[in-house]
Amino acid sequence: MCNMRNLTKISSFILVGLSDHPLTMNGLFVLFLLIYLMTLITNLIIFFLVLTDYHLHNPMYFFLANLAFLDICYSSVTAPRMLFDLVTKSQSISIPACISQVFFYISFGWSELFLLSAMSYDRYLAICHPLHYKLIMSWRVRVHVASLVWVVACSVSLVHTLFLLRLSFCRTSSIHNFFCDLPHLYQITCTDPFINIVAVFLIGVGLGSGVVILTFLPYVYILITILRIHSKTGKRKAFSTCSSHLTVVFIFYGSLIFIYLVPNSSNMVNLNKLFTVISALINPLLNPLIYSLRNKDLIEALIRSYYHLKFIQNSC
Repeated sequence: MCNMRNLTKISSFILVGLSDHPLTMNGLFVLFLLIYLMTLITNLIIFFLVLTDYHLHNPMYFFLANLAFLDICYSSVTAPRMLFDLVTKSQSISIPACISQVFFYISFGWSELFLLSAMSYDRYLAICHPLHYKLIMSWRVRVHVASLVWVVACSVSLVHTLFLLRLSFCRTSSIHNFFCDLPHLYQITCTDPFINIVAVFLIGVGLGSGVVILTFLPYVYILITILRIHSKTGKRKAFSTCSSHLTVVFIFYGSLIFIYLVPNSSNMVNLNKLFTVISALINPLLNPLIYSLRNKDLIEALIRSYYHLKFIQNSC
């Protein structure tokens, strides 16, 4: 850390990114532009299908539409800035822009964790209490749950951001990634980040443990219920409604565990960047693909929309 007596505040950081080789940067630009465009297109398709097709107006697809919208927001926090840096070869980011990126990245990250928990509870009700499912998970309850997800996630992010404002930065420092995140800023601050780290730990342990329990505990009861089903067809149908969600959960949690819980030594920098790319850019693309490719209702809704648009085009 810098000597606080000789503190000279700075106005920007350097984002090292994924590579500094021109040919590699051009290749990464094309690759990540395609990934980002595919993320926008696939998630928008799911969002508008759920919004416009009355066959999909049920609790499961309500939460899936929220997840699609969230994935658009989540990827848009990092992808446009990274694409801009790759095409302009600019690596400088102002401190206000960096802190804003941290706020939205944390907000959408926690929102996805909370939403995946809500979707686990939704699957629990659908399989374990099918007769009361729609009564319990009414439209009003769904809206309240979704609103609570966004409000709590933004509140958590706001706490971290406000604590971040107490830090000072006294030298132009390099962030060894393609976007700003809390651990990066704690490494280069000239202020003791102990209070910030304690806040991260307390919130992470308190809320994090609760989210993990709410996400995985319903599947214990779901598994018990599925094992009691005598029909193989019934078991297969019940399992298929959960497998997509579980796949999304394990991919998302797996990438987060590697990024934030595995020690970030110099030998692990490149591997850490890889899992950061998976978490920030690949996951938002995989989520709609995982849900849509194995979902008969979504495929049928897409076919109906196609023929509906074709009919309108022919009428015109």
